[in-house]
Amino acid sequence: MTTKSELRVAVLGPGGIGGLLAALLSRSGHRVVCLAGDETAKTLRTAKIQVRSGLFGDFTAEVDADTELREPIDACLIAVKATALDEALTRVSPAVLGDALVVPFLNGVEHPRTLRTRYRPDRVAPAVIRAESTRVAPGVIEHGTPFAEIDLAGDEVPQDLLDALARAFSDAGLTTRVLTDETSALWAKMALLAPFALLTTRRALPIGDVRTRHREELTALLEETSAVSLACGGPVDPAQVLARLDAFPPTTKSSMQRDAEAGRPLELDAIGGALLRAADRHGVPAPVATRVVGELRAAGH
Repeated sequence: MTTKSELRVAVLGPGGIGGLLAALLSRSGHRVVCLAGDETAKTLRTAKIQVRSGLFGDFTAEVDADTELREPIDACLIAVKATALDEALTRVSPAVLGDALVVPFLNGVEHPRTLRTRYRPDRVAPAVIRAESTRVAPGVIEHGTPFAEIDLAGDEVPQDLLDALARAFSDAGLTTRVLTDETSALWAKMALLAPFALLTTRRALPIGDVRTRHREELTALLEETSAVSLACGGPVDPAQVLARLDAFPPTTKSSMQRDAEAGRPLELDAIGGALLRAADRHGVPAPVATRVVGELRAAGH
């Protein structure tokens, strides 16, 4: 991959984030194949991917699509929900994938271990993306934030492979950093995501109302998550995280909240469950997180 200007990239899960990445990489001149179910694959092959974005403009990108990986690639971007990961991975055989990079854009902190049991451990490069992007119909993507930022890591991955993929992301218009510590990268996201997702879902309110009506609970949960992050090796400043949450537009909803409203499975275990398991391993008290996760589970989530 280090010697090629054009990459061969598979995108597993061409939804809001996956579809945006696929379209941007295709527009930048890379070969992209999207892996999805029969109907979505058929739509992508015929109608292409349509992106609506204030940052990147409105454009249409041509991609290939299939129901499973059948060809050599340089990198496989995994952009499915954690609840769909096991089933989705059946579309990517380790034998066909070979020594390509595996780049998961998943919520939570436990998925790298799962992927390293299936694929080459030194090719799993966890990534974090900061962007709000939604699939409003198969192949139609609406990107709503004035930014799209990627942190790419992989403690065991050769640096030149990370740098080559980061260049491809950057050339496609995505602000990209290569970080040296994947634990810090994953927990930096978790420290913000867990309070945001859990409380907007539990209270069925957008972040603006959570900030004003349930601020004490938000602050307590944020402090617990930050303490767990620190114990796991990912130092986080809770004041900075709170400042970022305070900067969110007041009508912003978490993806977990939107899933709850639509009756879809929630990433509760990948986010809340993982947080509690880490707290238990390190002996960090997390009474607010325990209560909130328990209430969401009791509600049938």
